[in-house]
Amino acid sequence: MSQIEGARVFREAWITGVRKHFPGEPKPGYITPWEETPEWERQAAGAVYNQVRQFLDLSDRHASRLTREQKSRFVATCWTAQMYKHFENPKPGYVADWPDLPDWQKETDADIFEAIEDASK
Repeated sequence: MSQIEGARVFREAWITGVRKHFPGEPKPGYITPWEETPEWERQAAGAVYNQVRQFLDLSDRHASRLTREQKSRFVATCWTAQMYKHFENPKPGYVADWPDLPDWQKETDADIFEAIEDASK
């Protein structure tokens, strides 16, 4: 799968997760379609897709046995690293530690990991 296709898998999983887990009406930026997603965010999504994919590959897919919390933490940590890459001084919410994330975001991050698992079979 190409970098762009992987980034789209990530973005679509994010949007699906937000729609499923976000309490109430999500901010428009949370569900912006791929075509309107900023370039930095597309690059970050592709990078995190690749990190999860490599994690699965290097563990001979045994990383799929992680708990949902572990999967979510992995995605969140990879995303945080991308925020530091793309922003000199990212907003605190962009780089919050996993325990400080809202539950809807934790669940969405786990869904992203699992969507990447499914797409890379």
